[in-house]
Amino acid sequence: MSHDEKRSLIVLSQPDIPITRQAKLLGISRASVYYAPQENPEDKKHMDLIDAIYTDYPFYGSRRIRNELSDRNDVGMGREQVRRLMRNMGIEAIYPKKRTSIADAAHKKYPYLLRGVAPSFPNHVWGTDITYVKMEEGWAYLVALIDWYSRYVLSWELSLSMETAFCAAALNRALLSAIPVIHNSDQGVQFTDKDYVAILEGAGVSISMDGRGRCMDNIFTERLWRTVKYEDVYLKSYRDARETKAGLASYFDFYNHRRRHQSLRDRTPADVYFGK
Repeated sequence: MSHDEKRSLIVLSQPDIPITRQAKLLGISRASVYYAPQENPEDKKHMDLIDAIYTDYPFYGSRRIRNELSDRNDVGMGREQVRRLMRNMGIEAIYPKKRTSIADAAHKKYPYLLRGVAPSFPNHVWGTDITYVKMEEGWAYLVALIDWYSRYVLSWELSLSMETAFCAAALNRALLSAIPVIHNSDQGVQFTDKDYVAILEGAGVSISMDGRGRCMDNIFTERLWRTVKYEDVYLKSYRDARETKAGLASYFDFYNHRRRHQSLRDRTPADVYFGK
């Protein structure tokens, strides 16, 4: 279990077990319980504005983001400052695609296997990605695995850092229910990590990775992020990671089982995934 996962188990309002004791039992420091990954309120405010712009225009780089901040929010900011905040969010501005997970040159990359291939049945193709999630008390990162054929979200995880562990946890949970033919991701360090790749290889899954600059390769997951943010995260304004996790659990249940999609002929992802 990662440090963030242990930290999420702490119950601040638990009267019977003091926070110091909870932290000791979990093997983490008491001080880390109160840690929030933010530098200062101004940075947090500007990162949230950048997140909203990227959700609308995932192909924008730092120059366009800077201009949009000025036009939309009347925020004057230098390009270097925009780049710094985008790095804090895990966004790489070099390529025309939002890249929350940054590549590691030392990790093996896999070819893109989906050129000319349309997902034609459940568990044919799974896609995954990471996105920034705004909270009142900082920010977090959300990873999800989605079945491209049905748009069904198989699993997801929330983390206060971009360590590989939370992505691997989401993958392992998804594989408990099914095995896909192909798993597609970007070339981010989390998805090229040997531990993550080993899980896929052990399950006999073909590994596909987006080419650099191919902003449409993971379009289903990009659409999911826009939906989640505009229908839940931005509306709810979650306070902290615990509240965000509980809210997302409720939303993803709604998304899978009650939210009808025009692209699915007004059926829900669960209806299509389970063949109802």
